[in-house]
Amino acid sequence: MREPLPADMFDELCPSSLNPIRFGDKWAGLIIRCLENGPRRYSELRVPLSRVTPKVLTQSLRSLERDGLVKRTVYAEATPHVEYELTPLGRSMLEPMATACAWAEEHWDELLEARESNTTTPHLHHTA
Repeated sequence: MREPLPADMFDELCPSSLNPIRFGDKWAGLIIRCLENGPRRYSELRVPLSRVTPKVLTQSLRSLERDGLVKRTVYAEATPHVEYELTPLGRSMLEPMATACAWAEEHWDELLEARESNTTTPHLHHTA
């Protein structure tokens, strides 16, 4: 039995939400992190990715599979199920993602400050 993914793996204060570097779509980096320690079923991914709608999670998984980063395996057993796992190409994303996450964590306060100042300050457009 494998260790379950923690429900708060990507809480609202996760540096990945402020990371300006995207790996695939908005959720791809988080999915890759969920698969870091081995294959997972869709229902397992839903636990830490509860903010992602099922439709969008499915679209993201398909996109990652199409790009060769994730492998989808269907098990036609007594209880059929599907598992997703990182391919070697997908695993090669882990190091650059860790670097990007460390950068976002290091610059957390600056990123938050910039984001807050840009959402509270009205943008004035000057025309000449």
